[in-house]
This record gives sequence, C-alpha cells and structure tokens, in this order.
Amino acid sequence: MRLSMVLILLAQCAVHAGGPAKVAPINERLKKDVADAPLSLRFKGTTAEDCKAWQKDFAAKLKTLLGPHAPPAKWKTTVVSVKEFDDHRREELLLNADGHPPLPIYVLIPKRPLPGRGAGGEGKRKLPAILAIHGHGGHGHHPVAGRDDLPSVDNAIKNNNYDYGRQLVRQGYVVAVPCLTPFGDRLGKWGSKVDACGDVFIRMQILGRTLMGENLRDCLWAIELLARHDAVDAERIGCVGLSYGGRMTMLTAALEPRVKACVISGALNAMQERVSRPYGCGAQIIPGLLQYGDVPEIASLIAPRTCLWEVGSEDKLIDPLWADEILLRQRRAYKAHGAAERLMLERFEGGHIWHGKAALVVLEKALRR
Repeated sequence: MRLSMVLILLAQCAVHAGGPAKVAPINERLKKDVADAPLSLRFKGTTAEDCKAWQKDFAAKLKTLLGPHAPPAKWKTTVVSVKEFDDHRREELLLNADGHPPLPIYVLIPKRPLPGRGAGGEGKRKLPAILAIHGHGGHGHHPVAGRDDLPSVDNAIKNNNYDYGRQLVRQGYVVAVPCLTPFGDRLGKWGSKVDACGDVFIRMQILGRTLMGENLRDCLWAIELLARHDAVDAERIGCVGLSYGGRMTMLTAALEPRVKACVISGALNAMQERVSRPYGCGAQIIPGLLQYGDVPEIASLIAPRTCLWEVGSEDKLIDPLWADEILLRQRRAYKAHGAAERLMLERFEGGHIWHGKAALVVLEKALRR
C-alpha cells in the first residue's frame, strides 16, 4: 500500500475516533452575522444638504429592496356597504384594478367640522385626512374602523384601544382603513398550521415580490384614494398605526412625501434586534435591508416632517436599549434638518396598545391650516 493512502486512512480513523467535527449551530452563526451586519448606508452627515442627499440615496436603495410597490393609477370602486352614524358615515369599499388583487378598505367621513372650528370657517373647507393602518390579527382592518358589531371584534377593540380609525373620524378627519395581507378578509380561511406571514412571504419571494412591498402598495393606494376624495384636502394627510400598523406607518411616511405627520405606536424596535433570534414574521422582512440600514434609517427618511412614537411602559415587544438607539440615529437626521422638535416620543403607562393622547394634539398641529 502506498504511503499516501496509509496517511489518508490514518487521518480518517482519527476523525472517526474523535467523533463528528464541531461546527457552530446555524442559530449561533446567524446571530453573529446579524450583529455584524454592515448597515453601510447609515447617515453620518450634519447638515440639511447632507441629509437630503443621503435620503435620496437610501430611499432609492430601499425601494429596490422592496420590489414592486407602485399603486395603480386607475381603479374601479365597488360599494360593499354604507352605515350612517350620528357623527360619521362608514363606507365599506372594494377597490379593483387590473394586475392587482382587490383591496378591501373602509372610508370614514365625519359629519361635523374639527373640534373648535366654526361651521362658517373650516367646516366649509376640505378636511384633513388620516390613513389608519391595522396590525397583526385575524380581524384585519375591522377593529380599526370600529366594527364592534362583528363577532369578537369588540374584544379586540377593548383590549388594544384598537378603534383608532373611528376615534379619529370623530375628531373630524376623513379616515381610510385598508386591509393588508395576510390578515382579515385578505387571509380568508387559512387551512394550514404554517404561520401565514412566513408562508406568504416565501411564496411571494419566489415570484419576485415582497410581502412588505405588497402592503406598501396598498397603503399608497389608500393615500391616493384619500387624495382624490371630494371631502379631502390632499395637502393635509397623516398616517397612524399600532404594531405592524406602526411599522407600515413608518414605511409609508418614509416613502410618501404627502404624509405630513405620522404616529407610530408599539413599533419602536429594530429588525437587527428582532432577527437576532428565531423569527418568522415575513410581513416585516425587507430582504437585504441590514446590508444598508435598519428601522432608524427608514424612519430618518420622514425628516423633517412630524413623527410621534408611542411606547407603553409594559410593552414587552420593545427593548429600551434598542428604542434609545433608534431614536438617537433618527434624531441625527432631524437635527441636520433643523427640525429636532418634530421628532417626538410619548411614553405612557400601559402595554402593546394604541394610546392616542398626544397623537390628537400632534396631528391637529401638523394638519391644520
């Protein structure tokens, strides 16, 4: 037997004698990779010119990562139902456009002017509008629109103060409440034990689309619906949302300059923190994001427009250290624009719920004439 063959056999015996080779488990390896993510496009400038140039570059990269997300230019509107209340009108609509899945959406229209406005003043003018985005859950957009007449929706409203769309129409705003994917009416009867967020994300990926991009398209579609509404002043549009609705509020405001003010509730966390451990919510994943930035960078695209974050003292989904890091990086952009006062934080006693106290004041100030 040749010497080289003997050496190979001896080496193989040594390996088998010592057991299998020790390698880092995938979870450990991914945790390190996430911690060491490049975040190569973090904002490092100091002036408004620096920030504008950075915002242009980062927004362009973000749009590429999201994949197709442009809303249709034309659509047909089907009225599903109409309900009249003492203080507002609720229209349940279905928007249909070629090449896009139908979008279920509520439009809530007030029957009186904003509080404190005389009927001879603002009451005769077009009204400010709000896009109100729901979070995770089987009920989709129904709780946000105040559909406590539907089974178990009333409990969702009570548990999370979840009818903020209805609360805002009662303050005199025209409110659009779309149903996102894969929730509520968009999910239907899910016959699989596999989590819908992860499953739908994977299947969209193989088609060249992202779930977050799909939902951004529908949010932008809803804003276009508001902007064209006869009762709406298209120069005064805001956006609000809780949990995943907060995440989508941030993304929509970041990429849609017509959003003059936003309230982001229960979403002051970073994806670098969330995916440092096993994670399955495909509705929040933008493939490749951590190569260039994270939540603070997306939120920085909102500057210098008004942005309020809501954080509950008992919200277990928000890590205080990461929350501070997000605000620190976002403040850099606002400071560069000379608009530090337009980035705000409201801490309140409570959990993962919509609070809405400071929100009313902030929206009123940002969206009034």
